[in-house]
Amino acid sequence: MVKEELKKLGLHYLVLELGVVELLEDITKDQRLELKKNLSKSGLELMENKKSILIEKIRNVIVEMIHYTNEIPKVNYSDYISEKVGYNYTYLANIFSEVKGITIQQFIIIHKIEKVKELLIYDELNLTEIAYKLHYSSVAHLSNQFKKITGLTPTFYKKLKEKRKQSLEDL
Repeated sequence: MVKEELKKLGLHYLVLELGVVELLEDITKDQRLELKKNLSKSGLELMENKKSILIEKIRNVIVEMIHYTNEIPKVNYSDYISEKVGYNYTYLANIFSEVKGITIQQFIIIHKIEKVKELLIYDELNLTEIAYKLHYSSVAHLSNQFKKITGLTPTFYKKLKEKRKQSLEDL
């Protein structure tokens, strides 16, 4: 999609990756507006603000790390994010908090709890296995975070889903 839009505008790129385009030439104001308009029609956004781009990179690293990899890295999240994004973690953490209004750690916890919910619903792993898979120090730690974020215990959450499923089957 992005490739086609650049081609239509006669723009040549050196790098075209998910979320990043490096052009070989300068882009005119009209080309920029046209690209922005055409990308938004497809639900894409042209980000020009360096902070927004950095936040999006951090967000993508976290989402990929928690939701789309089979094994969450065993290194500190701060080291992992810093290495993937290519900036000092303190700098990233300050910008993230300033723009998003929450810390990177809070963002990670929210996503880990979403992953726990998903794993509970699939019912393939028990709580001990989920805690291990997501690198919680204990089931108690996972349960405390889960309750803090959702207001429910993992066991109660799972029972709610089972009751809902039974109710739907009775229709």
